[in-house]
Amino acid sequence: MSQTISLLVENKFGVLARIAGLFSARGYNIDSLSVAQTEDPTLSHITLVTDLEPKAFQQLLKLLDKLVDVVSVADLSNGHSVARELALLKVKADQAQRVEILKEAELFRARVIHAGIDAYIFEVTGDTGKIEAFIRLFQKYEIQEVARTGAVAMARDSRQGHAI
Repeated sequence: MSQTISLLVENKFGVLARIAGLFSARGYNIDSLSVAQTEDPTLSHITLVTDLEPKAFQQLLKLLDKLVDVVSVADLSNGHSVARELALLKVKADQAQRVEILKEAELFRARVIHAGIDAYIFEVTGDTGKIEAFIRLFQKYEIQEVARTGAVAMARDSRQGHAI
C-alpha cells in the first residue's frame, strides 16, 4: 500500500538532494514527487509517495523529521487528505475520430489545451486512479506523448497538516 508524505522544508538548494539521499541510502523508492514554493518564499512544500512496510515507513517519518531543513512532516496516508495529479496527453486525432475523442475526454472533464491538425493535447487532473483510467481509455487511439506530475496532497483537517 502506498503512503503519502507531506513535508514543509526550508527553500534552500540541496534540501531535496538530502531528502532523496535519505531514501537512496536505505534503498527506498520514491514513486511520486512534487515540490513547489509556498506562499512564504522561504519555505517549500514537498509531496512524496512511497510504498514501504509499516515499520520502515514509521522509521522514515522519524528520519525525515530529524533532517535540519525539514520544518514539519505529515503522514497523509490515513485517508483524511486530498491528492491530485495532473497529466498532459497528446492523442493522434484524424478527422473521423475527432468528435468521438472529444466526447470521451469530456467524460473525464479533460480540457483541450491544444487542437492541432492531427492531434489533441488534453489536460486532466484527479487522483491517480482517474489519471490511469483516462490514459487506459485513450490507448485505443494513438497516444503520442504523456507527461504527468507527481501527486500534490493536503490534509483535510488543519490539525493534521502544516501550520504556517
